[in-house]
Amino acid sequence: MANFISIFRIFIMFLAVYLIYAFDGSTTAYSWALFLTITAFAMDGLDGYVARKFHEESKFGALLDIMGDRIVENTYWILFAVMGWLNILFPLIAITRGFITDTIRSAAMEKGLTPFNMQVNPICKFITGSRFMRISYAVAKVLAFVLIVASKINGIIYADIIWNIGYGMAIFAIVFCVIRGLPVVIESKRVLND
Repeated sequence: MANFISIFRIFIMFLAVYLIYAFDGSTTAYSWALFLTITAFAMDGLDGYVARKFHEESKFGALLDIMGDRIVENTYWILFAVMGWLNILFPLIAITRGFITDTIRSAAMEKGLTPFNMQVNPICKFITGSRFMRISYAVAKVLAFVLIVASKINGIIYADIIWNIGYGMAIFAIVFCVIRGLPVVIESKRVLND
């Protein structure tokens, strides 16, 4: 069930992105896209909860969760750059960080290490694997994506303020993205030593 939720949220996100891209400026389409965006991100938390509740935790589930996160996150960064809402550097940084960390994590998994527990250094472990940091990063992304979409809905009250907060959260999220990737790179020598 948890894996189904992980996969299904990708399709919900694709529908939201389609509504934004295909119906540029449509209040109805953007409103639905906002609802679907919130739903897709809520499902990200739900899949982990379901996996723990029904004892469905697995390495495959962890990989599926990471893959889903990458697809959803990178799709929104790319969409916002294509729409001219954010600079192209946002998706380029997120995608580059994802390729680097996921390649290293793949090597770690071959040695039996889980993606979030490959770090030995306590500070690196906290930055990449702690519940606090994972949730903080997720919240930063969610707020950035939701507020940016919301600010583009025609007639929304305080659109400029919502946009400015969303843009600030986007900057915070992309910096956070890089910071959370650094420990993986720092400790990669141990994982890739062979």
